[in-house]
Amino acid sequence: MSKSLIDAAARALDDLDRQGLGKHERPIVTPQATEIRVRENGDSEPLLNLCANNYLGLADDPRLIEAAKSGLDSHGFGMASVRFICGTQDLHRELERRVAAFLGTEDAILFSSCFDANAGFFEAILGPEDAVVSDALNHACIIDGIRLCKARRLRYANGDMAELETRLQEAQDARYRIVVTDGVFSMDGIVAPLARICELAQRYDALVMVDDSHAVGFMGARGAGTPEHLGVEGRVQVLSGTFGKALGGASGGYVAGPAPIVGMLRQKSRPYLFSNALAPPICQATLAALEIVADGRALREQLAANARRFRRGLQATGFELVPGDHPIIPVMTRDPHLAQRLAAGLMEQGVYVTAFSYPVVPRGQDRVRTQMSAAHTPEQLDRAVAAFARVGRAIGLLQ
Repeated sequence: MSKSLIDAAARALDDLDRQGLGKHERPIVTPQATEIRVRENGDSEPLLNLCANNYLGLADDPRLIEAAKSGLDSHGFGMASVRFICGTQDLHRELERRVAAFLGTEDAILFSSCFDANAGFFEAILGPEDAVVSDALNHACIIDGIRLCKARRLRYANGDMAELETRLQEAQDARYRIVVTDGVFSMDGIVAPLARICELAQRYDALVMVDDSHAVGFMGARGAGTPEHLGVEGRVQVLSGTFGKALGGASGGYVAGPAPIVGMLRQKSRPYLFSNALAPPICQATLAALEIVADGRALREQLAANARRFRRGLQATGFELVPGDHPIIPVMTRDPHLAQRLAAGLMEQGVYVTAFSYPVVPRGQDRVRTQMSAAHTPEQLDRAVAAFARVGRAIGLLQ
């Protein structure tokens, strides 16, 4: 039986390779930055990187690197323990306090990733008498977290507020109700309609939870994310997010919200209770990242300007884009092979991007997703637009 399973996996991999749709990891031999080198058959020429979540360009920032070294010197490499045994340092407590203050919540709790934060939230808070209402395009970690709990699960079409209201009406017999959504949907760069969500949640006595991984650090006047950006701070009760994108790009995640909710997560959340504590150097560097973000208006403005420039360039060339103003800018091909050919052609032109097809996106929604950084220069962005145009014409995506 085990041999049959191994053979089936081998056949599935071969089939993906034949279709040219398999996912391939390219070893990067430089820090994450606007230009990188990868190693496949020897080191490549520098590639312009347009697919990292490094929104503020902090992944290789010398200030964060020095802070991480300082954390190594003062608090060691790792904790070799979970938090409630002997894995809590003053750095963990300080980072939790700083995250809560930054987001305007009573408390916060650290996880090894935002995936773990979302995976550990619902089971610890909800029971079979409760209901969770989730946007259909929510991130996989929210979907998996909901699957782990015994609450009734209801789903509404992406951003469809009429359907959300219907689902909330259907859940009126539940003991507690939670509406959960991404603040920004990672494949499209679309911002959730939080004002309307909060209004409906209040009407039907539901708690609102937002995963703000693709917004915290750069959306809103202070960089506090989509609730600040959309003027609903204080109406979103629970926030989850990551330190692995705009806030330094390393690892780690959090849940921030009311003190009793956070307290229950400390007592019952399995990824928190049974995973090693976040490494001290990451805690120290993330504290430094929060300081940079607090004085980061210029970075946020540069990121927005870069996104506008690149979007205008691609639109003028004739590509179909997902509308919006977020630094996630998907270039639609609507065909998996065209997406792969576009990405491969751009790699040959010195531009690093990745193709996305089913099951990462729905069938017929194939794309190359690009992402801006505040560190990109106008020259780099214009060079990338020109490369997109050349490859798009060569593969027949553009006339």
